[in-house]
Amino acid sequence: MVCGGIGAEAARRAADAVIVKYSPHLVISAGVAGALVSDLHVGDTIFPVAVIDTQDGSRHETGIQSAPMGESSLGRTVLATYPEMASSAQKQQLAKSYGAHAVDMEAAAVAHAAEKYVLPFIAVKAISDDLSFELPEMNHFIRNGQFQTRNFVFHVAVRPWLWLRVLRLARNTRLASENLCAWLRESALTNTIVPGTQVK
Repeated sequence: MVCGGIGAEAARRAADAVIVKYSPHLVISAGVAGALVSDLHVGDTIFPVAVIDTQDGSRHETGIQSAPMGESSLGRTVLATYPEMASSAQKQQLAKSYGAHAVDMEAAAVAHAAEKYVLPFIAVKAISDDLSFELPEMNHFIRNGQFQTRNFVFHVAVRPWLWLRVLRLARNTRLASENLCAWLRESALTNTIVPGTQVK
């Protein structure tokens, strides 16, 4: 497992490095995502059947169809990868343009890497913000794949109208992370996720 950082470039570098160094049998993009439909709620964990790169329009089918969770509604979702944290208005447009159910910033880059090395790929994403939740401005605080926490705290500290929203986002992200980690612990690290592929 490798923590790649935020955004497509960080994800691409991490995926390339881990594939070259460890020669995995399966590549998994695991992380949080925003809901693009009202049916998805904070804490839900989805297993997209396809990932769409909104930068070039490419579509990447995942290996989830042949896994048990691929038969569930959460295993028939579509994930759009967008180059920044999407606002509520952008989420609605992404859902309309791509027929997607959720949005993240990294999965398509990992899918590209998996295809380059001819490896099976799946994405596992836990929902951290629902369709109607308006994220505070955070894109300006991402530098080279890392979140500038101190600068963001100073920014929020003098804007009391953001406090409740930031606290809610922190709580939601914690719940999403806990659910994602539970899946990783109980499934990805102990079982065959895609038949014929043992995750070690």
